[in-house]
Amino acid sequence: MRRLLVLGYGMVGHRVAEAVRDRDGGDAWQVTVVGEEPRPAYDRVALSAFFDRGEAELRLPDLARRGVALRLGETATAIDRSARTVTTSAGAVLGYDALVLATGSAAFVPPVPGNDLPGCHVYRTIADLESIAADAAGARTAAVIGGGLLGLEAADALRRLGVRANVVEMAPWLMPAQVDEGGGALLGRLISGTGAGVHTGAGVSGVVAGDDGRVRRVLLGDGALDADLVVFAVGIRPRDALARDAGLALGPRGGVAVDAACRTGDPAIFAVGECASVDGTVYGLVAPGNAMAEVAADRVLGGRAEFGSADTSTKLKLLGIDVASFGDGHARTEGALEVVLNDAPGGRYAKLVVSDDARTLLGGVLVGDASAYAGLRPLVGRELPGDPLDLIAPSRGGGGVGVDALPDDAQICSCNAVTKGAVRAAISEGAADVASVKGCTRAGTSCGSCVPMLTKLLAASGVAQSAALCEHFAHTRAELLEIVRATGITTFSALLAAHGRGRGCDVCKPAVASILASLGGGHILDGEQAALQDTNDHFLANIQRNGSYSVVPRIPGGEITPERLIVIGEVARDFGLYTKITGGQRIDLLGARVEQLPAIWGRLVEAGFESGHAYGKALRTVKSCVGSSWCRYGVQDSVGLAVELETRYRGLRAPHKIKAGVSGCARECAEARGKDIGVIATEHGWNLYVGGNGGFTPRHAELLVADVDHDTLIRCVDRFLMFYIRTADRLQRTAAWIEGLDGGLDHLRAVVVDDSLGIGADLEAAVARHVDTYADEWRGVLDDPHKLARFVSFANAPDAPDPTIAFGTERGQPVPLGPVDLGLPVRPDHAKV
Repeated sequence: MRRLLVLGYGMVGHRVAEAVRDRDGGDAWQVTVVGEEPRPAYDRVALSAFFDRGEAELRLPDLARRGVALRLGETATAIDRSARTVTTSAGAVLGYDALVLATGSAAFVPPVPGNDLPGCHVYRTIADLESIAADAAGARTAAVIGGGLLGLEAADALRRLGVRANVVEMAPWLMPAQVDEGGGALLGRLISGTGAGVHTGAGVSGVVAGDDGRVRRVLLGDGALDADLVVFAVGIRPRDALARDAGLALGPRGGVAVDAACRTGDPAIFAVGECASVDGTVYGLVAPGNAMAEVAADRVLGGRAEFGSADTSTKLKLLGIDVASFGDGHARTEGALEVVLNDAPGGRYAKLVVSDDARTLLGGVLVGDASAYAGLRPLVGRELPGDPLDLIAPSRGGGGVGVDALPDDAQICSCNAVTKGAVRAAISEGAADVASVKGCTRAGTSCGSCVPMLTKLLAASGVAQSAALCEHFAHTRAELLEIVRATGITTFSALLAAHGRGRGCDVCKPAVASILASLGGGHILDGEQAALQDTNDHFLANIQRNGSYSVVPRIPGGEITPERLIVIGEVARDFGLYTKITGGQRIDLLGARVEQLPAIWGRLVEAGFESGHAYGKALRTVKSCVGSSWCRYGVQDSVGLAVELETRYRGLRAPHKIKAGVSGCARECAEARGKDIGVIATEHGWNLYVGGNGGFTPRHAELLVADVDHDTLIRCVDRFLMFYIRTADRLQRTAAWIEGLDGGLDHLRAVVVDDSLGIGADLEAAVARHVDTYADEWRGVLDDPHKLARFVSFANAPDAPDPTIAFGTERGQPVPLGPVDLGLPVRPDHAKV
C-alpha cells in the first residue's frame, strides 16, 4: 500500500485527506496527517462562533473513523527528500510516497516596540481565542490592529466578550482588499454605530506597558489609544520554512512555488492552501485552498486536474453588518463600467461592475444588505439577465437574480466549486432539504453564504422546505409560541431542553426572548431573560454611533402637557443630551452614557413618563393629527383614539417593531397608510388599514374594514395584532407577513373581521391580559437593585464613566464625535457629523 503524508491539519489539509479517501476508498493509499494543534481540524471560517457554539460544533468530520491516521500535537521538523521521510517533533520518522504540504500561514505581527507584551494577541486559532477570552475578563477597551476581514471578526468577538474594540486600519477605509471607497465609507459608519471605534489612515508605531507590565496603550502616528489588550490582524505570512530548508523553491512573496498541478519542483511533493504560491500569488481564502486540495488529491491518485482561476468572492456578517464582494469589485478591468446605489440613510451600498457594453457582469460590492449576493456571484463573467440597476435597486424590483436565470454550470458554492447542475442532480436523486444537499454536494458547508440559494433551488424543484427557526429548533417561531403557551415554559433553557438541541444562537435566543415577553414572561431583564436580549433591549435603550444611548419617553399620540415638556427640557439640559422631535411625534434624548440611564429614567418616571420602547420589537408610536378637536376638516377625535391605542398596546412585544397612525379625516395628515396599523376617520366611523411599512420596499397599508364604530375597531386591531404576533416569522414586518399568508389580505380579513377560525375571543383575551399586566420596563429597573447593577460602563469600576465617549457642538446642541480614545487628538474632519 502506498503512503500519503499530509503536513498540516487545518481545513485544507483535512480536505486533501478526505478527498483522497473519498476517491481511493482506502484500498491503495495509507493516509497519515500530522497536525500541530492538539485538537482535530475545525472550521476556521466560523472561528468567531466559538464563543457562541463552542468548540464541538466547529469540528470537521472525524477522518480517524475513515481510516486516516492522525498525529495531533506534533510538528514536522525536517523533510529528507532523497529518503522520502519526514521527521517530527516527537522524534518519529515517517516515510511517504507522496507528500502534501498544508502548513498554512502564520499571523503577521508588525515589528513595533512592545508587540510581545502580555495582553498582545493574534486571531488565528481556538487557542488564540481562549487566550483572548481570558484577558478580556478584566479588560475595558481593546485595540484591533487591522481593519480587514479578520480584524473585524476580532472586533466582533471582543464585543461579545464585553470589551469595546477600536479598529485601526492603515488604509483610508476598512476592508480595502474587498470593498471600494464608497462601500468602505458606509461600512465604517455602520461599524461605528455598533459602538466600536474606527480609525482609518492610521499606523501603529508601538505598544506601551502600564505599571503592571501589561499592555496599556497603543501608539499611533498622531496620538494614542488606551487598550487593555491588543489583537494583531494585519495579514498572514506563508509557513514555508520547512519547504525552504528542504531546498524547495519559494514564490517571490513567500510560499512554496507550485505549478497548476499544485506540484513543487519535487514531483513527489505538493503544496496547497495558504502555504502555496501559484504564479506568485498566495491565497488566504478557503475556496482557493479547497480547489488546490482537490487538485492535489486528484494528482496523487493519477489524475490530471489543474488549478485554474481562484474565486476570491467573500460574504460574511461583521458586527451584524452584511458585507460581500465578488469578481472584479474594484473595476480594474479595462473599459469596466460601475453601476452604484449608495443609500446612506438606509445603510445600504451596492455596486455592480460591468463590461463596457453593460452586458457582462464582472464583479460587485454589497454593504449593509448582501441578499443579492447568492444570485449575482454565479453570474460573474456571464451575460446579465437585465438592466444592472434593476438587480440592485429595490424601488425598481431589485434584489438579485432568480435561480431560473442561472445556467447549470454556474457555481452556487464557490468554496467547494459546486454548480447549480450538481445541486439539481442531488435534488433529483432524493435530497429533500438543505442538510441533504450539503451532505451530497458539500455546498453550504464552508462559509454558508450559498445556503439561501440552495433553499431557492429546492423550492424551484418543488420540494417543500422546512420553516424551522434555526438549527437548534425544528419548529417555526409560531409553533414555538404555541408550545410555550401550551406548556407554560418560562425560560429559554427549559424550552431548549424540551424541544430543541445544542446551546442556542443569535437567531433563536432573541426570538424566544420575544415570545416569552409577548406572552407575559415578566420583565425582560429578569434572570435568564437578560442574557437572551439583543444589544438595545439589553439596556432598554438604543445604542448610538459613539457608544452612548438614547432615551425616548412615550408620548401617546404626540399629546403632551407644558409641564411634562418642561421636564424633558430640564432633563436634556441637566444631562447634556441632544434633543430632537421625531416623525413619530415624540422627543428623542440622545447621548446618555449607560451609567446615566437610570438617573435619567428616574427623573422622567417621577414626572409621569414611561419607556417609549424605541429599543424594542414592540409598539413604537401612534401618530395623529389634531383631529376634530381643533381642525376645521376633522370628522373624528383622532388624538383621543391615538392616545387610547398607544396606551392599550404599549409594551406589546412582537416579531418586529409596530407603528400606527390615526388621521381625523381623509386628508391623511398623520400618514396613517404608511403604518402597520392605519386608522382614518370617516363621517360614519373609522377605516382600518393594515400592513403599511417603510424600509427598502415601502408599501401602503391596505383597507381591512371600513366605516366601523369604535368598539369594532378596537376588536379588529386586537385580533390583528395578536394574530400577527402568534403567526409571523422572526423579524418579519406586517407587510411581508400579510404577503406571505395563504390567501393574503382576504384570509386575514376572514380571520380578523369574520372570525372564520373561531379564535377571535382568544385573541382578544390575550390582548386584555397584556393590558391588565402591563408594567413600565424603566420603572422595573429602578425598583430592582439587581437590575440597576447592570447599568455600568465597566464592571470593575462601576462608578467610572466611559472616557471614550466624547461630544462636540453643532447648531447649539451636543453631537457625537465617535468613540474618541484617551490621548488621541480629535482631527478637524471629525468635528462635524
